[in-house]
Amino acid sequence: MFITARPIAISMAVLCFFGLSFVGVFNELSPFTCCERALIGAVIAYIVTSIVVQIINAVLTSAIIDRYTNKQKENERASRN
Repeated sequence: MFITARPIAISMAVLCFFGLSFVGVFNELSPFTCCERALIGAVIAYIVTSIVVQIINAVLTSAIIDRYTNKQKENERASRN
């Protein structure tokens, strides 16, 4: 049920790395500068994506729990009547 954060974060980091690399190459930066900026961007993208996926998991889990508890309350009310 949970969304796994690691594969999504790795994919986003790889996309960010190559995207920033191409931007650096097209702006005629040195290869080391391109690599350095792309690596920093990839690390930031990995961290941000991991945090966002964890937040999404928390929200989804909370919604599922709320729905389940609401069903339980409705069943209790229906059984009393």
